[in-house]
Amino acid sequence: MRKQPVFLAVWGIFILVGAISNRDPAFAESNPFSVSGYGIINYSHFDWELDPDRRAAIDVERFVIAPKYRINDTIRLESELEFEHGGTGSTMEFDKFEEFGEFETEIEKGGEVIVEKLAAVFSFQPSLNFRVGHIIVPIGLVAKRHRPQHYFTTTRPEAEAHIIPTIWHETGVEIFGSLGSLNYQAQIVNGLDSTGFSSRHWIVRGHQLRFETANAEAPAFVGRLDYAFHENATVGVSGYYGDTAANRPKPDVDFDAYVGIVSLHGFYEVNAVKVRGLFLWGALENADQLSKVNRTLSNNLNVKRTPIGSSALGWYIEAGYDILSFFRQSNNSAEDQDLRDTSPNQVLDVFARYDFYDTMASVEGIIFDNPRWERRTWTFGINYHIHPKMVFKSHYSLRRLATKDKNRENTFALGFGFQY
Repeated sequence: MRKQPVFLAVWGIFILVGAISNRDPAFAESNPFSVSGYGIINYSHFDWELDPDRRAAIDVERFVIAPKYRINDTIRLESELEFEHGGTGSTMEFDKFEEFGEFETEIEKGGEVIVEKLAAVFSFQPSLNFRVGHIIVPIGLVAKRHRPQHYFTTTRPEAEAHIIPTIWHETGVEIFGSLGSLNYQAQIVNGLDSTGFSSRHWIVRGHQLRFETANAEAPAFVGRLDYAFHENATVGVSGYYGDTAANRPKPDVDFDAYVGIVSLHGFYEVNAVKVRGLFLWGALENADQLSKVNRTLSNNLNVKRTPIGSSALGWYIEAGYDILSFFRQSNNSAEDQDLRDTSPNQVLDVFARYDFYDTMASVEGIIFDNPRWERRTWTFGINYHIHPKMVFKSHYSLRRLATKDKNRENTFALGFGFQY
């Protein structure tokens, strides 16, 4: 079950890469340091039948700082530091609904400072480049398009965020490049920890963030292909495969628990039209045995200890149209010059999105397939881009659970996002 030789071999390759790239030609970059980032603040009001007392909430969801430094023409350093929910361990949230057959209240810490990326990049040619360090795992659409301008709703798409970590980041190595319009990525990274798996979020909380170090007994393998048939239109496929049993805090299982995930994704953003979509499917080995073992885990681990689906399925499609495009002038008269110069910077997208996701799409053994975790959501709203780097958002979502009673969860939300 130990996979350390894989990592040792890869690190040997990067030592060789570093030796080859250790050259410093006349470096013409006058300012090799740059910084970018983004942030979003949201307000939500809830009308949920199963939780009628749920309070309206304001959340400084995230603020990201992304410094970069170019060492020479071949090597650069990348980083992303994310502040979530306004602090570090400063908030609490209640979860009343994810227990074994009963309603209980659990309290979890919120607010985090997370290093999402910390890596060295070795650029040789467009078709062959290397990245080593703490890197983004490129599964799904959000992995590549996670800034507020890249999705319509105030929060990231439900069907993706409830099945896989967003943004998913692990430590490892990557080879990437482009062959014409085809972009590829291949990674070996540390794997997931199955003690964090749950009914509600499947493998999301298996992302190893609970401890100072991440267990790396079993690596995971990641691949992605994207084909850009237009500057603002891309379709792609991504996949993930790795064992999640070996990375548990203690060696408390004697079976494998490999998880495999496949994503089909794409976006089309040309002129006034924006269309985005994703299909995501995943399977987990020995999910019934994991559920049995997880039920006896210590409370100190702060995990859900709920049954786990042997597969999960989710998909969404969203479409929007910039209604300000109707008012932009196409003639060249002098009196319309000011309007033509300013209006392209402002966009008013009216949109709709449909999400379907079931984190217990199939189960094994005696595990109960809880219909609560099969969810369908229609969302309608408006995005006002007052500037390409700033957007105001509003939406109303109508989520329906597969349960017969008390299955309505409606949410009204406002948001403010920016990038720099």
